[in-house]
Amino acid sequence: MTDISAIAHVVAAAAALIAGGVNAIAGGGTLITFPILTAIGVPAVRANATNTVSLCPGYVGGSYAQRRDLAGLGRGLRPQMITAALGGLGGSILLVVTSEAVFRQIVPFMILAACGLLGFQDRLRAILTSRSQGSPSHRLLELGSILLAAIYGGYFGAGLGIMLVAVLGLFSHLPFTRLNAVKQLMSVVINGCAAAFLVFSGRIEWTLVLVMAPASLIGGHLGGRLVGIIPAQRLRPFVIVFGVIVALIYLFR
Repeated sequence: MTDISAIAHVVAAAAALIAGGVNAIAGGGTLITFPILTAIGVPAVRANATNTVSLCPGYVGGSYAQRRDLAGLGRGLRPQMITAALGGLGGSILLVVTSEAVFRQIVPFMILAACGLLGFQDRLRAILTSRSQGSPSHRLLELGSILLAAIYGGYFGAGLGIMLVAVLGLFSHLPFTRLNAVKQLMSVVINGCAAAFLVFSGRIEWTLVLVMAPASLIGGHLGGRLVGIIPAQRLRPFVIVFGVIVALIYLFR
């Protein structure tokens, strides 16, 4: 256990509240909480594991608030959700066996990859959504991309929302509000499977989870209700810029 002050707990809870809302609206909220946890003295691997468990309720709250946008999509989403579950579990196992030094070295590159994918999402979608749309190879490419994103999410929770919005946007023509609802549900599956493994890993700061989990639940529910009001396109550039700044800080400090 890390010695963490009461003020640090308040700061972490506030970050979780904001992150829950940002994750529900545009994705990338965990890019807020992970740097905060490391800034208050939590080692990187423990911070990431704690972050994954703490923000699970926020994804649940956001998904519940957007449940109407999932109407009629249930059976068609089953392969994607199974793939996401396997990837989330696999990523959490990789996290536990990764050393602190290695993890800190690759953190900035994972953040930059997520930001880059989101920034070039529209161009990549135009390439993929051509004649191969709906073909078996296109379907395999979609599931393979979801698997990689889920492994990323289970391994490094920060930026999962960005990664999923980017990946799902490549293969779907759903309106953004419905696509965002799918992202929220998939985030629940990935984080839930990863958290179920990580709670037994001995890498969790439980006092932080106690304050961050309810805060993220409230933030996720509020953000889910604001999806149709606040355009994600307006939030996305800020998330990308913030992510790049965080990545550069980790890269050069």
